[in-house]
Amino acid sequence: MEVKIGIQNVNREIVVESSESADAIAELVAAAMGGGSELRLKDSKGRQVIVPTSVLGYVEIGAEESRRVGFGAL
Repeated sequence: MEVKIGIQNVNREIVVESSESADAIAELVAAAMGGGSELRLKDSKGRQVIVPTSVLGYVEIGAEESRRVGFGAL
């Protein structure tokens, strides 16, 4: 699951590849925005990304789909 985090007044976004479900990530974001001081996400390699909620611009949660393998067209 790819998660893109936009930071206020910063041109680049943070991209995190997570093994969590879209619903679980949405709950973490909602809890952080609802009174938490930071958003904590764990990526697929076990690293943590911590972003203060005061600087969050947006959080884009990618769609859950399996990656296609091969060169054939469907």
